[in-house]
Amino acid sequence: MTDRLMSAFAFAVFLGFLGILFWFVPQWDLGLVLALTLALAFWDLFLHDRRPR
Repeated sequence: MTDRLMSAFAFAVFLGFLGILFWFVPQWDLGLVLALTLALAFWDLFLHDRRPR
């Protein structure tokens, strides 16, 4: 439970940082890179299976 809360908080902080970056540098190609970065971070934090092998 705590892991999910910390992951959600970290993702929100990361989203805020990238949002500020895009706000001050509004380029479409930077927006594409940021969207890809957010998608990969979301997948890694919330959808990736972390069961030990």
